[in-house]
Parts: sequence; structure tokens; C-alpha cells
Amino acid sequence: MSLKKQYLKSKPVCKVTFRIPKDTVSDAHNVCIVGDFNNWSTNNTPMKNLKNGDFTATLELRPGQEYQFRYLIDNRRWENDREADKYIFNNYANCENSVVIV
Repeated sequence: MSLKKQYLKSKPVCKVTFRIPKDTVSDAHNVCIVGDFNNWSTNNTPMKNLKNGDFTATLELRPGQEYQFRYLIDNRRWENDREADKYIFNNYANCENSVVIV
């Protein structure tokens, strides 16, 4: 898993590319990224399935903020990003959420 950040000079956003590798998703048909940036919608931000089996999505996020997120695999299994900037405990789901700091 990885997070790649690219701060744009032309506008006040940071392009964050989220990537989840094939070995984490195994034979998944779909992966969505779910978090603060999409009101925790389980279907608003599908990730693109690459030819090598990895899934990726790039979002434009406002700098100076922290965003909690998780990956939803095939609408049934949740995963965190192993390379997140930090983790925050989620009392609602009794688990940790990944956090990206932009």
C-alpha cells in the first residue's frame, strides 16, 4: 500500500494517490476508498483496477487537514493502509482508521 502526495502550485490542493497492491486484495473485483473526503460513502470513490492487479485512486484534497479513510474490498472486507501517516481509533466500528495528513 502506498500514499503519494503531490502539492499543486496552480491551485490550493494536494493530489493524493492511494494504491493498494494485488497481494492485499487477492482476487477482488472492486475496491472503494471510503473516508472523510466523501462522507464515508461506500460507493462514491471506486478505485481503478490496474493491469498488474493493484488498485489505485487519485483525489484532490485540501492541504492543512487530516483525512481518515479505509479501503472497502468487494463491499465486505475493510483494510487500512499500512503506510498511512497515522491511525485513529474509531469507536463506532471498534477499529482503527488510516489517516493521511495533507
